[in-house]
Amino acid sequence: MPDSFPSLLVKGDILDDYSKTDGVWILTRNKQFYETNNERECADKCEAERNFTCRAFLFTRKKLQCLTLAENAKMTVTFTSTDTVLYEKRIYLMQCKRGIGTDYRGTEAKTQRGIPCQKWAEEIPHKPNYTPEKHPNAGLEENYCRNPDADESGPWCYTTDPNKRFDYCAIQECEDQCMQCNGEDYRGELSRTESGLECQHWDVQEPHMHGFILKHYPEKDLKRNYCRNPDGELRPWCFTTNPNKRWEYCNIPRCTTPPPVSGLDSQCLSGRGEDYRGRIATTESGNACQHWNMQFPHKHGWVPDRYPCKGLEENYCRNPNGEKKPWCYTTNSSIRWEYCTIPPCDRTEQGIADVPIQAPLTEECYQGKGQSYRGTTSVTVSGKKCQAWSSMFPHMHIKTPDRFPHADLRDNYCRNPDGDSSPWCFTTDPNTIWEYCNIKRCDDHTQQSAPNASPGMMEQNIGLTTLTTSGNSWLCVASRRLVKILQSLQIFAICYRKCLNVDNCGAEVGGPLVCQEKNRSVQYGVTSWGLDCTQPSKLGFVQIPGLVSWIKNAMSSH
Repeated sequence: MPDSFPSLLVKGDILDDYSKTDGVWILTRNKQFYETNNERECADKCEAERNFTCRAFLFTRKKLQCLTLAENAKMTVTFTSTDTVLYEKRIYLMQCKRGIGTDYRGTEAKTQRGIPCQKWAEEIPHKPNYTPEKHPNAGLEENYCRNPDADESGPWCYTTDPNKRFDYCAIQECEDQCMQCNGEDYRGELSRTESGLECQHWDVQEPHMHGFILKHYPEKDLKRNYCRNPDGELRPWCFTTNPNKRWEYCNIPRCTTPPPVSGLDSQCLSGRGEDYRGRIATTESGNACQHWNMQFPHKHGWVPDRYPCKGLEENYCRNPNGEKKPWCYTTNSSIRWEYCTIPPCDRTEQGIADVPIQAPLTEECYQGKGQSYRGTTSVTVSGKKCQAWSSMFPHMHIKTPDRFPHADLRDNYCRNPDGDSSPWCFTTDPNTIWEYCNIKRCDDHTQQSAPNASPGMMEQNIGLTTLTTSGNSWLCVASRRLVKILQSLQIFAICYRKCLNVDNCGAEVGGPLVCQEKNRSVQYGVTSWGLDCTQPSKLGFVQIPGLVSWIKNAMSSH
């Protein structure tokens, strides 16, 4: 059988065929344990595995333990494990095809017309000529699209439609030298910015500290110093090796071939409806949807030019951010957004996207500070939609379910994981990091706004200027004691990548914190010596909105 994946034809180090990730463990049922002396011996075990198709292996350096795995990080849950290294077969990480796709091992399981594929091992509704037994090396697993007969038209599958024996699948070409859409799937090797600066390696923290680490973003391919787009930016970018230029976009051409077109499922609700491309333009309550390219009555960041592959056409309901189901901004100035009612593709799927594993309790109010609140409100006091706690877009944060396992940080429901004055959430508005939620206290007789109902309004009242370019506001902290005090006020240290580095040991206390806005440098806060003047790169950047109510109270008290 011809093989169109040239990098696998050259026999060198066996580990060259694997993608390596340090400090990661994945959860999988199908695995085998072996005692080996090193990673290469473990790779040999993976290649020789006969109990299942080995897609990856884990190797523990201390115990010299080898685990061959039937799943990779794209198929299951990942955890942090300091002594473990994960090796994944590159061929199973590819979701595109090279040439006619005889080596395609992705997980696409529907035809170009949206018909679900029949499993290769089954005989209903069609008796197959190509089966796993007859073609054990063709990757005929589950009902994934494959090309076992080297068909010139590419990967295909038998269909579940009794009247259609087989059809081809819409698998896009692997184009490493160009990008589709925003370039979030770009895996090329360009390592210079559009102005010619060399990119900083992702696993290095000099000259710029950052949080885009491979083990935190295992699916983003943050290798070496290649341009990537791990956070949904306009196009791939990188940190630069120039101390005076923190980051910059890379000049990557767009691919000439269009991205794959959605099939029949795009006209109805399948899963969360991220592929929905129908023309429903009214919400569940009957409100008309606001056009995506309009900023009235609601300003927002989901504009078609910025997200060309999200299907943001006209005012049709869409799900560009992985919500529970399609939604839209409304033309009602009092209601910022609402979900839409989309007919399910399969009646058995109805409600799947809306029913969590553990059904949330119905709560219309909260007790005390709301740390025990387990309701399903997911809207802030100003009407903004909440960002999912497990998501890092549009705002990076550390309030994640794994860090706060007892706070019930499910979906995008309002919660109070850190003992704030009331339940809150990060917002999906790129210009507002977080807000309190529109929930009343159980002992209140009327609906009341949270203490600092809108950070933006409070900032105007006391004259604070905050960073709105990225939706993040930062202040520089001078001592460990101050850090501890501020942490009690729902403040945490994260370095946002668009803020320029400041040599604090060489600067005066109270110097400017400068951030880049478009083509200008704008002062948004003050800087200090960080945690220790002997460690100039150890800066603490914290959110200004968390201090707003405290500042106002302090000003009124004095």
